[in-house]
Amino acid sequence: MAEPEKRSSDAGERAPMGPRQWPSWLGIGLACLAARIPWSLQRPIGRAVGALLYRVLRDRRHVAQRNIALCFPELDGARQDALARASFGELGIGLFEFARAWWGSVDPMRKGLQVEGLEHLAAARAGGRGVIVVSGHFTTLEISARLMCDYAPLAGMYRPHNQGAMEWAVKRGRLRYAAAMFTREELRPALKHLKQGGLLWFAPDQDTRRGDSVFVPFFGHPAYSLTSTHQLARLSGAAVIAFSHVRREDGGYTLRLSPAFEEFPSTDATADTARVIASIEAMVRQAPTQYLWIHRRFKRQPDGRGELYR
Repeated sequence: MAEPEKRSSDAGERAPMGPRQWPSWLGIGLACLAARIPWSLQRPIGRAVGALLYRVLRDRRHVAQRNIALCFPELDGARQDALARASFGELGIGLFEFARAWWGSVDPMRKGLQVEGLEHLAAARAGGRGVIVVSGHFTTLEISARLMCDYAPLAGMYRPHNQGAMEWAVKRGRLRYAAAMFTREELRPALKHLKQGGLLWFAPDQDTRRGDSVFVPFFGHPAYSLTSTHQLARLSGAAVIAFSHVRREDGGYTLRLSPAFEEFPSTDATADTARVIASIEAMVRQAPTQYLWIHRRFKRQPDGRGELYR
């Protein structure tokens, strides 16, 4: 089957170099250097960085602790705290993984890599059908997308960075391996990509002011969630597959593609969104320390009070 035409990498776009961008360029330079630290050292250093962030980022620590208390009420206080601390350690590792995915080598990560469910992707693509690949915001998100691109030509949908230098550098880094990158506002080209039989990967599990959203259950609590998966599938005719990714203790990664959702989309955007978010909840339960708990997932509530993080 012919692949969809690859989108331009914007190679002719100039990097923003004004004085306001200099702090971003300094951070990018440090990240590029960090990406070149031997992988055998990055995991222990990452855990140490995460432990430091746990101590200094008080607001984010409170958010993580509150999220975990809401999602795992069956755990006592000590185990909830241990989960929060461990999640920051995984976040620290994830920072190095992001840098490697964008600007470094992932050869060390390919060793011990386990990829499951490629047959489900092949079945979903039969006849030239496009496929929407959904995941959650895990600390393994970026490195896993890059590793999966060795096996499938994923395009991505993302929220642009506010800083011009960071946006330029990250997009350029992603286009080293992704088939294309679309901002959340680039609906038409994303739909065209899907209609041409392309693969579009994104994570619809964060509360955002942009896009149509509905309240659906997440760990038993109302979570304001994008209906993007339903809308894109309805407009493009694409199949939908869940993509889970886990960082294993032995140093390897497991990437897993599910069978395509059956009878998706339906005529009910809320029901379809609930199915997608339920699949992400199942991923979180498989690797709870690796979820990005520092996001205010429940900041918006049906009653409009929004007091869960006070």
